[in-house]
Amino acid sequence: MANPNKARGTAWESSVRDFLNRFLGLVDEHGSFWDPYDGLNVRRAAQEGARDVGDIHAAPFILECKDVKNPAVPTWLRQATVEAGHAGFPYGVVVHKTRRAPVSSGRVHFSVATWTRVRLALGHTSRTMAELYGCTATVRGLDTGRWYVSMSLLDFAALLGDYRTRHAGVPRAVR
Repeated sequence: MANPNKARGTAWESSVRDFLNRFLGLVDEHGSFWDPYDGLNVRRAAQEGARDVGDIHAAPFILECKDVKNPAVPTWLRQATVEAGHAGFPYGVVVHKTRRAPVSSGRVHFSVATWTRVRLALGHTSRTMAELYGCTATVRGLDTGRWYVSMSLLDFAALLGDYRTRHAGVPRAVR
């Protein structure tokens, strides 16, 4: 790949996808899907035209992956929300790479609105979410559009597994 920044971003997306698939038990020891046709497999999305659909599809989440030095989390969260809508998924989150750390240490950021919807879907209180998934809030000023909630990618993988288990009876198209 000619553009080193694009190559770095693609490598980060692939690492996140591979980590989630392994954590959720969707692949064998060689990284091959147990069931290649399972809609719950975590996949990198192919971009189709002008309407970006996010970097990774991990139903019911769209993950927008970022491997950059200087974070712009509120801007990225707005982008993830728009892309989730384009893809027809209910939740959009951002996965930001943590420098010189394993993939599992990457930071997953939720807008407060998305985090609240996920929390309610799981039937948890704010305190329980913080205890189970290591959630931390970032509050900057009075503009709630700039507030967000973060957790590690490892904790997000557990949350994703719990969400899928809780909503296993829901048809895949609406999860």
